Amino acid sequence: MTQSILLELGGLLIALAFLAHFATRLSFSPVPLYLAAGLVFGEDGPLPLAGSLEFIEVAAEIGVVLLLFALGLEYSASELLSQLRITLPSGAVDFALNFTPGLIVGLVAGWGGVVAIMLGGITYISSSGIVARLISDMGWAKTPEASKTIGILVVEDLVMAGYLALVGVLIVGTGFVSAVVALGGAAVLVVAAIVLNLRFGDRISHWLFSHEGEKLLLGLIGLSLLAAGAAESIQVSAAVGAFLAGLAVSGRASHALSRQIDPLRDFFAAAFFVLFGFQVDFTALGDVMWLAVGLAVVTSLTKLGTGWYAGRRIGLGVVGRARIGTLLVSRGEFSIIIAELAVSAGLRRDLAVLAAAYVLITAALGPVLVRLTGALFEPAQPTAS
Repeated sequence: MTQSILLELGGLLIALAFLAHFATRLSFSPVPLYLAAGLVFGEDGPLPLAGSLEFIEVAAEIGVVLLLFALGLEYSASELLSQLRITLPSGAVDFALNFTPGLIVGLVAGWGGVVAIMLGGITYISSSGIVARLISDMGWAKTPEASKTIGILVVEDLVMAGYLALVGVLIVGTGFVSAVVALGGAAVLVVAAIVLNLRFGDRISHWLFSHEGEKLLLGLIGLSLLAAGAAESIQVSAAVGAFLAGLAVSGRASHALSRQIDPLRDFFAAAFFVLFGFQVDFTALGDVMWLAVGLAVVTSLTKLGTGWYAGRRIGLGVVGRARIGTLLVSRGEFSIIIAELAVSAGLRRDLAVLAAAYVLITAALGPVLVRLTGALFEPAQPTAS
């Protein structure tokens, strides 16, 4: 038994390594390729792996925690508040334009209010990881459109803190009062993390960075897991707890801290995306593909609408507005996290199939659209206001 598990895991990891190498060569996110691998090697796929499932399930839970903890490390509280002041109107338009299509489809399909709200979240949230990779690959880091895009992502990530808390309560079905308590708890945690970072963020991150090697890694992983577990104990999503823990300790040393944790994050996150693919019925993809394509087209246009509004607010021309919109088209890690909540709660499994197809399409379409705007135009400059 042990031998077969080792063989399965070894073969799977080598396959994922080849996929990651292929994605890197094409300057492409490996997320859709990991999902595709999960579909192929899942129980309903053409090459099913069963023996290693238990290990991958545990690794996937750790992967979600590390993904969100590392995301929190990217922001300092002062940067966060500054971006919020500037970007909140654009963030509100982004939410209205991109949450609504998923919500409407879920309601029209008769999937119920909770599932419709989850589908709205899936269509709303862009992939921070893919967007950051695209900005770097295109050399747009110093452009105003990149700054505006990152600001919108900040708003999306903060919205997700409250959204995941709300969805967790709705899934359990404990009523309006519990939902208000969960949202209040998430708001308190957000404020506490921001205050902690403003007062002690640099001191904490420098203290963490003063440790080296395994002491640093063990401390960071332990902190993220403790925060995730503590959040779940008060009915707040583990992902939210991990994100806020990263935010609380971020500071001037946070980039160095990120470099320490990134390899482990990437390993466990790969397990998370593969596991989600495992849980999706490979044979059911054809049944939802038309709906996934339709949602991808509509929500790509709505993200372009977000980019148009956001770019106009800072005086960008047509090209800059298009770049913001195309950067936001890709969906990824958060959309899969939301769909995974539905799977774990035993809700509609076709939501997971739809989410997988939708993420595969948008994660592939986004980079194509970004590179198309990059090939056609020179970097955008702000126009005179």
